Amino acid sequence: MRGLACVLAVTLTGAGAAGFPGLSIVEGRRPEPQQPRPTFRSGRDLVSVDVVVRDRSGNIVKGLTAADFEVREDGKAQDISGFSFQEISDAAAPPSGATELLAGVEERMADTAAAAAPKPMTSQDVAGRRLMVLLFDISSMQPEDVQRAVDAASKYVAEQMTAADLIAVATVSATLEVLTDFTGDRAKVTQTLARLGYTEGTATPPAEASTAATDEAAAEAEAAAAETSDVDLFNNDVRLRALRTLADALAPLEQKKAILYFSAGMERSGQDNQVELRTAINSAVRAHVSIYPVDTRGLQAVVPGGDARRASGRGQALFSGRGVAQQFSRLAASQDTLTSLAADTGGRAFTDTNDVGEAFMRVRRDISAYYLIGYSSTNPARDGRFRRIQVRVKGDGLRVESRAGYFAERDFAHTNRGDRETQLQEQLFSPVSSTDLPVMVTGGFFRLAPDRYYVPISVGVPGYAVPVTSEKEGVSLDVLGVVSDEQGRPVGRMRETLKFPPGAGATLAGKQVLYQSGVTLPPGRFGVKVIVRENGTGKIGSFESALAVPELKQASVKVSSIVLSTQLQPAARGRQESPLVRDGIQLVPNLTHVVGKDQKLLFYYEVYEPVEVEGGPQLRTSLAFYRGKVKVFETPVVERVAVDAKDRKAAIFQFEIPAGSFKPGLYACQINIIDAAAGRFAFPRLAFYVR
Repeated sequence: MRGLACVLAVTLTGAGAAGFPGLSIVEGRRPEPQQPRPTFRSGRDLVSVDVVVRDRSGNIVKGLTAADFEVREDGKAQDISGFSFQEISDAAAPPSGATELLAGVEERMADTAAAAAPKPMTSQDVAGRRLMVLLFDISSMQPEDVQRAVDAASKYVAEQMTAADLIAVATVSATLEVLTDFTGDRAKVTQTLARLGYTEGTATPPAEASTAATDEAAAEAEAAAAETSDVDLFNNDVRLRALRTLADALAPLEQKKAILYFSAGMERSGQDNQVELRTAINSAVRAHVSIYPVDTRGLQAVVPGGDARRASGRGQALFSGRGVAQQFSRLAASQDTLTSLAADTGGRAFTDTNDVGEAFMRVRRDISAYYLIGYSSTNPARDGRFRRIQVRVKGDGLRVESRAGYFAERDFAHTNRGDRETQLQEQLFSPVSSTDLPVMVTGGFFRLAPDRYYVPISVGVPGYAVPVTSEKEGVSLDVLGVVSDEQGRPVGRMRETLKFPPGAGATLAGKQVLYQSGVTLPPGRFGVKVIVRENGTGKIGSFESALAVPELKQASVKVSSIVLSTQLQPAARGRQESPLVRDGIQLVPNLTHVVGKDQKLLFYYEVYEPVEVEGGPQLRTSLAFYRGKVKVFETPVVERVAVDAKDRKAAIFQFEIPAGSFKPGLYACQINIIDAAAGRFAFPRLAFYVR
């Protein structure tokens, strides 16, 4: 059966992982070992720290010298090799002009290796300038939210922008786009902002409820978009990657920089990578970039029962207070990530306020005057560990504000086999892991017994990210993962090396490497973290996310997770205990939920312990498909009067629908499940995109 455009023709599955039984792998011929060439390298890494010194009154202290400061890294004294005092004066700023600092930043976000290097610039080129990036997250905002942010930015440019300001404007939706590079031309910035406004903003919501309508013409035009948009469609990774890319582009400049990130919240879904968040923060800290998130929704009130944009609440939640508590939780969840980005990078989050312009004044205040201290670390190890920085200043009553530390770089080229295994282990337990290789992990839950659930774990790597140096050489990927409970104790582990035989092709673009495994868990909250390394270049990708196994005893209708698939394949030996394997055929989950029109949609789920009356259970189920709030298709009702898996008391349902029945766009599939004998029902939802 033909797979998705992003599914590899041969799906790889792993074998023999401890705690993950019944796995197998398609082995390929090992490439002939090559004699490595000796390489000699030399260099020194300069660590720079921006420091603000204040007196008891909170005023900035000027006139200090390098002799007044003491810098320690992990408790060891460091020799200060660079020292300067940066002060931005609006009156004495150099003439305004444009730079090319962000040239090629969009390509760097898509593929770092393929991007052209930006025009070399030094800190002297922008000395005395205040650098601000205005980043508009148009995928999260409604058009009126975009307009509110644009109006605040335009007001600042028209009334308060000075000759010291250099402003760049960028947007992020499916990808990052720089509308204008850094410039001090007020008219150019105003003209760029005018291109946004009510013409932008899609507000793609989380994929569990009704979704905004998608323009068909635009969807057809995006049919040939990069695979990265497929992977990032239902999560926030693309936004975090955009922040990281901008920070990396600004890193060559030693001065403090600011990113004003206009967003309508950033809710974390089950498909988000927690490592992307920590990596974006670490990149910003290393580059002296402070992030100032602005929630453009403004002051929000939680209305009991929901506002006019949602249907009224149902059941007892409206009267018990649980519904209002859930509304507060959703609001806080959409702002938590914004607050973390600000607090960990030295910025400030502006939430629940209608004064969007306050953010600009805070940026001017924070980066107007500071000391810049540079030193060469006495620790040459490239181990990726966190190194704590302590800055002290001589004098009574003086307070120092500086970053707490940084994560060291990692080096793959000079590692042996033992070091590479250690590297994977360190990445597994590192608070900030690498995301150079895009990785996606999904899970699910299927009940085996009242206190035991089978949790399938699927790991996907887009083929475009796996380099093929030569068709005569094999490609190998190392996979290391662990499932931990709430106390951090490991309850499952996987470790495999996936090998492509020589002749797999000059490129894997348009395909996907998929590794499948599983673990048996009790109900509870867990975490899963997976490390994948490509052994040719040493690129590493990490994925970390929460994993919840629900307690179905209290559920009115006991339903498993919903699996969306577009591919069936013969099951490997030892996989018969998995609920996703039936009659020797394995259901391969679709990780991205993006399908082509020439494929078939396969929906699989199970219902446990249906109430039985005379003649057996009375289960009725159907699938309803919505585009926005409009129902576009519904399957006939399927009735079930017997359970399929008697040992698990499970009624099994599988639907197959041609994707060609749908026009290109974003859809929500509602699974209607009615237990007529018990008078109970459930309506779980799942989103997918047809291109």
